[in-house]
Amino acid sequence: MAASLPPSELSSHLGYWLRSVSNHVSQAFAAKVAVKGVTVAEWVILRSLHGKEPMPPSRLADDMGMTRGAITKLADRLIAKALIVREASVNDGRAQTLALTPQGTSLVPELAALADQNDAEFFDFLSADERRSLERLLKRIAEHRQMTTIPVE
Repeated sequence: MAASLPPSELSSHLGYWLRSVSNHVSQAFAAKVAVKGVTVAEWVILRSLHGKEPMPPSRLADDMGMTRGAITKLADRLIAKALIVREASVNDGRAQTLALTPQGTSLVPELAALADQNDAEFFDFLSADERRSLERLLKRIAEHRQMTTIPVE
């Protein structure tokens, strides 16, 4: 009978380290945007709408890899916060679109600055070459695995 190898340690897996870093980066960013009264998922919708023509909720759902119901719930929360509006489509009065309000438009750069600050806090100690390498490797993995949805949590 062959001797079995002991199970691998958690920390011997790249996924362990990737998840650990991702969790800390994400949690820190979530805390930063919470101060501005939004969640990370709401920030993603706001950023997705910024600088664009009004967009159907179905397109946001497809872009974000979320259900239309989930987008509707997020949109309802953002409408209640006066950050987006839901209107009839100019092309088809039966369809609806989502667009930023002036308040939502002005909030996006503030939230983007928080995202930049969060990145700096976690990654500025890396050299420019290390950052480019890390980004290149992560993008390569995402492309290889055909990961096209926008991460929201």
